[in-house]
Amino acid sequence: MEQESAAYFGEAFARNIGIITAEEQQRISAATIAIAGLGGVGGVYAQSFARMGVGHFHLADLDVFETVNINRQFGANRDTFGKPKVLMVRDQVLAINPHAGTEVFEQGFSEANAEEFFKGVDLAIDGPDFFNIDARRVYFREARKRGIPVITAAPIGFGSAAYIFAPDGMDFDEYFDLHDGLEKKEMLFRFAIGLAPAMLQRKYFRPTTIDFDDHAAPSFVSGILAAASITTTFGAQVLLGKPVQTAPHSIHFDPYVLRYRRTYLPFGNRSPWRRLIREIARKLYLK
Repeated sequence: MEQESAAYFGEAFARNIGIITAEEQQRISAATIAIAGLGGVGGVYAQSFARMGVGHFHLADLDVFETVNINRQFGANRDTFGKPKVLMVRDQVLAINPHAGTEVFEQGFSEANAEEFFKGVDLAIDGPDFFNIDARRVYFREARKRGIPVITAAPIGFGSAAYIFAPDGMDFDEYFDLHDGLEKKEMLFRFAIGLAPAMLQRKYFRPTTIDFDDHAAPSFVSGILAAASITTTFGAQVLLGKPVQTAPHSIHFDPYVLRYRRTYLPFGNRSPWRRLIREIARKLYLK
């Protein structure tokens, strides 16, 4: 079996060599990646990292695929409606690499299973639904406790914003100015405004279409693919020990408006300037 796995691996990921070295490919194959949330971005993250040659996955989601997922969720099709996302995505990973190690958490990620979920993990990927802010805060907190970096990429319109949160750098709550005691709607609003300080998508994206009460927001497949491209690139850099810029640094790319920006907010979204922008946005967009 080990010989069969080595033969498959050598052929399946041979075209990666030249972009990365054979030694780097082996390091990636030995890595374990955790992805909580396998809907909009999570499913394509899992498939992309599998095609990169990552050898071990911890996957968590408690939802099933539905018709409304078709426009953006990789794994959603008529044959998978009503089926658990975590099992469908696991099968997609194994269809790419039948020798990959996969652990599934059908009840989703929670503080209760954080120890098991993050055991042996080298890199965590942020995939929970945008509106699941409580679980996302726990996810970042628990990963940080264990010294695990987390990559988060937000598909916004046709593009994406992306961050790497290092366990010894600015944390998620600090960057987005979140804390216990805030109402959930306020947390979601701060998260939304904080994700895209470059505002590259402002010419065409209408934030008023985000419904903070009924938890609905527009999403487009191009943004999903942009987020996956950036996330897997960042992921390769982290796994290979390359120098990276972490939060409060971020990058923003939108091919629709042909713009790319890097941002640096030394105080995150807690600075007087960012708070002023948040209050202006509140008056314009929050109903």
